[in-house]
Amino acid sequence: MQSFVRAKLHGLRVTGADLNYHGSITLDADFCREVGLDPLEFVEIWNKMSGARISTYVLYGEAGSRCCILNGAAARTCQVGDEVIIASTTYGDIADVMARKPKVLILGADNTIADRVTYDVFHDAQGRIDMRILGPGTED
Repeated sequence: MQSFVRAKLHGLRVTGADLNYHGSITLDADFCREVGLDPLEFVEIWNKMSGARISTYVLYGEAGSRCCILNGAAARTCQVGDEVIIASTTYGDIADVMARKPKVLILGADNTIADRVTYDVFHDAQGRIDMRILGPGTED
């Protein structure tokens, strides 16, 4: 079994940090639902500003709030305004990732959706594994 990207939020800006909360990351529920992040799912967080890399679990925040709040120990790794990448993984084989077609939201400076893409893994004409990134209107 291999580990593959399952869902991703790219370029999300941190809107809060609550050191005294019991842990996790609170994310806009709409963002989570669109890419397929589930409540209490473990995610990796990569801070593009500091290089910090942490793992924690997702809590759904208010839908439409555009929130990204680091809680508990995770609050020490990010400052409000930092740009982060949040990714979940799944285990399986290449056929599983081909079937899943992971979704990615790319966020702008104010946490509005700037783009939506899909990771499409497939076999080329020679039977080799290949991939492409599909944008809106390009899905097969």
